[in-house]
Amino acid sequence: MWQQLFKEVDQHYDEMVAMRRHLHQHPELSFQEYETATYIASYYDQLNIPYQKNVGGTGIVATLEGKKPGKTIALRADFDALPIQDQKDVPYKSKRQGVMHACGHDGHTSILLTVAKLLKEIENDLSGTIVFIHQHAEELTPGGAKSMIEAGALANVDVVFGTHLWSSTPLGTVQTSPAAFMAGADKFTITVKGQGGHGAMPHETKDAVVIGSQLVNNLQQIISRRINPLHTSVLTIGKFQAGDSFNIIADQAILDGTVRIFDAELQDQIINEMEQIIKGTCHGYQADYQFDYIKGYPPVVNHQHEANLVLEAANKVDEVTTAEFSQPTLTGEDFSYYLLEKPGAFFFTGAQIEGNFQPHHHPKFDFDERAMVIAVKTFLQLIKHYQ
Repeated sequence: MWQQLFKEVDQHYDEMVAMRRHLHQHPELSFQEYETATYIASYYDQLNIPYQKNVGGTGIVATLEGKKPGKTIALRADFDALPIQDQKDVPYKSKRQGVMHACGHDGHTSILLTVAKLLKEIENDLSGTIVFIHQHAEELTPGGAKSMIEAGALANVDVVFGTHLWSSTPLGTVQTSPAAFMAGADKFTITVKGQGGHGAMPHETKDAVVIGSQLVNNLQQIISRRINPLHTSVLTIGKFQAGDSFNIIADQAILDGTVRIFDAELQDQIINEMEQIIKGTCHGYQADYQFDYIKGYPPVVNHQHEANLVLEAANKVDEVTTAEFSQPTLTGEDFSYYLLEKPGAFFFTGAQIEGNFQPHHHPKFDFDERAMVIAVKTFLQLIKHYQ
């Protein structure tokens, strides 16, 4: 039965690609994924698999109950897109101006729907229950995971798994970690409130551009000089807005950035160091400020037993050439919330297009669609383990 099921995955490849490309052409931003949710629900209607919609937002939770007793295993895929203009020259380019699936969530959705379709074929021989979590709003804090969990998405679940198609690793590679795998991802905004004036009379002003520039430099010293170098962390200023004209000294500057960490104590230290530097720098120029810090997703910390199961499962997939534990990454993911509630593991499925690598969140991002086959087979091997 299972051997035949694995052979069928390849037969569903064209449909998987078609689903992924349809979603790629019709992306929707976080918390606005109404058409995508309808598409997912319609697919489950066709499969005759019961589901709940509007779970914690636009989330969908489908449930396939096997005819034999066993564990309840949850699989999760996200389905929101990003505010990026698609610059790829491909037939399936996004049809929505300024919105793009630039992280692979369209592929994640296609993968999970395919797993559901295949498992439906063997439901009479299936032990336990499979829960398919289709999550909205992974890309935008506070994310969709937490609200879906609060709405009962993990009720009675014994273990949870998820994957991310990963464009920076080669096709055929599956990677995970026995512990910390992805970082906590925070956001902050610093508003410098100076005093504007004429560009020819700087002595009569409190130049917000100069103050903001000084802050950019000073804040970098937190990681390089205040944090133990053995403790991994990142502080990045990603956005600096100030001024309206070449000959006017700006009265305000806005700096947006992110902090990435793996433990709460380090997070608190960085916030405290930032507050001291911002206060000291701004007051040194006799300027006011506002500091807003938003604690985002916690770190993704896998459970060792389940991470081992991922590697065991991947090693049984013919198309996988390398299944290994890898170093943690400082990217963030709200899959972390599921792992705070239940045992489980998150893993990367290598999806790099050979000779045409573009990073996640890039306007020309794409992935090797054959990676979806590997992800489906790895999920199926995980389900098989619990039979």
